[in-house]
Amino acid sequence: MSLLEVRELQTYFDTRRGVVKAVDGISFTLESGKGLGIVGESGSGKSQTAMSIIQLFQHNQRIAGGSIMFDGRQISDYTDSQLEAIRGNEISIIFQEPMSSLNPVFTVSKQLCEVLITHQNMSSEDAKAKAYEMLKAVKIDQPERVLKSYPHQLSGGMSQRVMIAMALSCNPKLLIADEPTTALDVIIQAEILKLMNELKEKLNTAILFITHDLGVVSKMVDNVVVMHGGKIVESAPVKVLFKSAKHPYTKRLIAAFLKTDIRRANEGETLDFFEAENDQYDFQQFRDRGVADDDFYQVSAGHMIACRLKKK
Repeated sequence: MSLLEVRELQTYFDTRRGVVKAVDGISFTLESGKGLGIVGESGSGKSQTAMSIIQLFQHNQRIAGGSIMFDGRQISDYTDSQLEAIRGNEISIIFQEPMSSLNPVFTVSKQLCEVLITHQNMSSEDAKAKAYEMLKAVKIDQPERVLKSYPHQLSGGMSQRVMIAMALSCNPKLLIADEPTTALDVIIQAEILKLMNELKEKLNTAILFITHDLGVVSKMVDNVVVMHGGKIVESAPVKVLFKSAKHPYTKRLIAAFLKTDIRRANEGETLDFFEAENDQYDFQQFRDRGVADDDFYQVSAGHMIACRLKKK
């Protein structure tokens, strides 16, 4: 049984101008100790997918359909009080802006200990000892000083390490990382990604990694889901996706990805993003209207694309 199983999830916003379908019928699974990346441009629905799992919703947001199974329980039907027992304990989240995720009026020690006391029923002394251990685990030098510090006294990279320590302090089964390195420079970013991979292996924590950066995805996950307009257009093992992507939207993302070599395309060369079309399927709706097609086709084991199946 998968640790996380999302089936036909629909997350909608009710607005004065009508219903906005932020997530529109997506399905995926995630196994314990594995990594799944959700990629797509801004507004594709990837962050709202993550927020739907623990229902961190706006007042006008709701799950309109589908189901979310976590560790054998259908948490999409849970009440707020039931979800409170899971958030931060069995499922933790790291947000993309660490400086605004930490409370500026409390010390790091206060914030780390609060999580442990609330979810693990630890005493104050035990919580302080555990907080110290977690800061050492995320390779923070001088953890005693950092515990006494306020968020504004920490750098961006240091703040994100504190957020990772807080997220992993209760040994969660699932860690949701919502663009956790966006606000960091490339050197700190590489260190944070390496740290998260090491902790994933050590603690056997599953990671749901939300990002628009394909370079990050290639280093962090086992499988990738590509989203566009609230729907999944392609899903595959990460190596398969980079080697043989089929959907034109995925191909555009990869083509736009900044490469580190200095080779230049031949003058006048054009890329055919629809070259995968054949006598079995095409991408008519995406070509004509820029929306995901309704059918799905299995290219190979674990590799699915949204397309229009042709009638034989």
